[in-house]
Amino acid sequence: MQTEEIKRRVAAQLANCEIYVEGDGSHFTLTVVGELFAGVSNLNRQKRLFATLKQEITSGEIHALDVKGFTQQEWQQANRLAHHLDKPRTDRS
Repeated sequence: MQTEEIKRRVAAQLANCEIYVEGDGSHFTLTVVGELFAGVSNLNRQKRLFATLKQEITSGEIHALDVKGFTQQEWQQANRLAHHLDKPRTDRS
């Protein structure tokens, strides 16, 4: 299965979301950003995301899937933090 096919299948079930898929063969990371996750626990976010690809997981077409769901605000915060951590420190003695 290819990343674009996974993205297409998830998008068909989750409207108005940003969808990012990385991986190859049968191991993938799926990140979905959307307001549908507002007020939803991490466990329930994962359940919802796994459900979008249940058939592919059950058939073995996807062997390993790491899923992450964010609201838009959480996604922006995560990206700011990642950007901050990637900056080289200039204050070292």
